[in-house]
Amino acid sequence: MKEAVLPFRRFATKDGRFVDSLLGPEMRSTGEVMGMDVDFPKAFAKSQAAAGSALPRSGSVFISVADRDKPHLVLPVRRLQQLGYKVLATSGTAEILKRHGIEVQVVRKHSDPDTMEGPSIVDMIHAGEVDVVVNTPSGSHARKDGYEIRAATTAADKAIFTTIAQLSAAIGSFEEVIARGFDVKTLQQHALDRRAALAN
Repeated sequence: MKEAVLPFRRFATKDGRFVDSLLGPEMRSTGEVMGMDVDFPKAFAKSQAAAGSALPRSGSVFISVADRDKPHLVLPVRRLQQLGYKVLATSGTAEILKRHGIEVQVVRKHSDPDTMEGPSIVDMIHAGEVDVVVNTPSGSHARKDGYEIRAATTAADKAIFTTIAQLSAAIGSFEEVIARGFDVKTLQQHALDRRAALAN
């Protein structure tokens, strides 16, 4: 599994904030890393760890997605909850999850007034209370919220998924990391092990 290493933390806006982590056609990676193993979940988990966004074995997952993605969100989020992750979401996403029997804590958006109760999701990310972020871009008002969420996640070096397909592909990796973790070996050792296996 090959993963691009992107320089989101190396570049900042004029006011010193991190650039957005959404990919576009003009983006260029600063390198690539590779995760190799006997199956996709292990290889994916290794690639994420090597790229600097290792999947956590426990903790909280924040979910805020565009309306078009909400119908596809339920199954992967239900599985994350079954694996023991605490689910946090903004009100619109939380409503869909609750409707499907998923226990979720509602958190306020970054753009909500400070007079509302509790910290915003950006405050929680900065405070280290969020371990994984799932945020798909949507309309213009939500775009600013999304930018703040993704910039905070990048600054905190936490795993972030910006498409539901990406999250769905990663579910098996979360299961693998929790159940067994993974071992890392050099390419040379991998070649020797492979040669030995073929000889037998």
